[in-house]
Amino acid sequence: MRWAVLYARSRALPASFAALTASMAVIWFFARDRWSEIPVSLALLVAIAVTAIGLSGQDVDLDRTAAIRWAPRRALHLLLIGGVGIGAVLLPRLWEAERVPMEIIVRNAGGLLGLAGVAAVLFGGAFGWTLPLAGFAVAFVVWATTSGTESVHLVVTWPFQPAGVAEATWTAVVLAVAGLGSYAVYGARR
Repeated sequence: MRWAVLYARSRALPASFAALTASMAVIWFFARDRWSEIPVSLALLVAIAVTAIGLSGQDVDLDRTAAIRWAPRRALHLLLIGGVGIGAVLLPRLWEAERVPMEIIVRNAGGLLGLAGVAAVLFGGAFGWTLPLAGFAVAFVVWATTSGTESVHLVVTWPFQPAGVAEATWTAVVLAVAGLGSYAVYGARR
C-alpha cells in the first residue's frame, strides 16, 4: 500500500481529484437542465485535463531509472484517468432525465485520453492537458461554423458526432491506441 500512496502523491492525485470534484460541480450546475452531448463532452474534457497533469512524476529521471516495469503502470494510470473521467460524467445520469448514449461517452473518453497520452510524451506530463484541449477546441470551432458529411469533416469533429458514425469512432480508436501505446512505452517527456 505504501507504493500506491507514494505514487499518488508524486503524481498530484489528491489535487487533481479536488479540481475534478470542483470542476464537475460547476459544469453540472450550469448545464443541469441541459445535460446533453455538448456539456457531457466538455465535462469529459475537463475531467481528463485536470487529472492528466499528473502523467509524470516530480523527477522524470528517477522514474526512468527505477528498477520496476513502468509500461504497465503507465498504461494503468492512463486507463484509471479515463475511468475516473467516465465515472464523473456518468454520475449525473442518476438524476438527469436526458441521457447521452454510452457509446458517445466511451468514444470521447478514449479519444481525449489518447490525446492526453500523446501530449505527455511530446510535451511532458504536466502538459498532458494541452492536446485534449486543443483538439476539442478545433473540433468545436469547425463543428459550430461548418456543416458537412464528408469524411474529413467527420474526422475533425469526432467529439460532436452522434453515435454510430464510423469516422468518429475510428478517429477516437486511433487516438486512444496511439496515446496509450506511446505513453506506456516512452513515458512523459523530460
